[in-house]
Amino acid sequence: MHELSLAESVIEIIEKAAQTQQFSCVRVIWLEVGSMAGVEPDALRFCFDAVARDTVAQGARLEIVEVPGAGTCYDCGNIHPVRRFPDACPACGAYAVHVSGGAGMRVKELDVV
Repeated sequence: MHELSLAESVIEIIEKAAQTQQFSCVRVIWLEVGSMAGVEPDALRFCFDAVARDTVAQGARLEIVEVPGAGTCYDCGNIHPVRRFPDACPACGAYAVHVSGGAGMRVKELDVV
C-alpha cells in the first residue's frame, strides 16, 4: 500500500513547513491528487490519520481535491481529458498519448494556527 508512504511524505512536508513558518497546529490540509496518480483516496485518508498522530497535523481534516487527467497526443498535439491509460486521442485516434496532467500529488493549502 503506497498510500502509507504518501501520507508519511505529506506529514514530512507539513512538519518542515511548521518549523519554517512557525505554526503549531494544522486544521485543514487541501491535497491535490491526480486521477491518474493511482492513489486510493479512502486508503490515503486512513493512512494519514494514522501517521498524523503526535504531529502538528493530528486531528486535521484532509480535503482531497481530484485533478483530472490530461493527455497530449504525440501525433497531432491535441490536449484532451484522459480517464485511463491508454486512451486513444479523440482527435486522430492515435494511442501515442503522453499523460501531461493529473498524474501527481501536492499539498495545495494548509489552514494553520
